Amino acid sequence: MKVVDIKGMSVAELNEKLAIERRELQQLELQHVLSPIENPMKIRQKRRDIARMMTILSQKQLTEK
Repeated sequence: MKVVDIKGMSVAELNEKLAIERRELQQLELQHVLSPIENPMKIRQKRRDIARMMTILSQKQLTEK
């Protein structure tokens, strides 16, 4: 997910998307533990997407105050 897309979301949308991404990351990690997934770089990409969303979310929350 690109930064431009994330910045276009509202705080509520970001919170919702963040919860979805975290669930997907848990699923990927579980699948990888049980049997190696085809592309393990997906796990790294999900973690980075979550970090981007959290960063932009905190920036938006600070500017609202």
